[in-house]
Amino acid sequence: MGAKYIWEFGSLIFVILGTVHLVYTFFTNKFSSKNIIVIREMKTSHLNLTKETTIWKAWIGFNASHSIGVIFIGVINFYCAFKYFSTLQSDHFFFIFNILAIGTYLCLSKIYWFKIPLIGTLIALTCYILSYSTILMTN
Repeated sequence: MGAKYIWEFGSLIFVILGTVHLVYTFFTNKFSSKNIIVIREMKTSHLNLTKETTIWKAWIGFNASHSIGVIFIGVINFYCAFKYFSTLQSDHFFFIFNILAIGTYLCLSKIYWFKIPLIGTLIALTCYILSYSTILMTN
């Protein structure tokens, strides 16, 4: 039973990180450049791919879709652990795939992001590894 709660806790961290990121994207200037000229240029510059959007709109869209993806991972993992954890324990794919995915987020946060998502992702990954290790030891 402890493995279930550890997995759920790790999942909630992702829900929180994604939600905060979404709020920051739409309701604050935290992801804006401090350089006004950069913001102005982003709002008037188009991608080589298409003239249908600007770098600024793409930036907002990428941040929003990233947030929604992180929230989705957290919610799905929490829901599966809450409702079907005993069933999931018989198939290692769920655990291994999630550990690899969260490990990838950890690498991204180390290389491209900043300390808060790095720490949150590290805690979530640690929870997932501890949960899975507990399952392996009890089987």
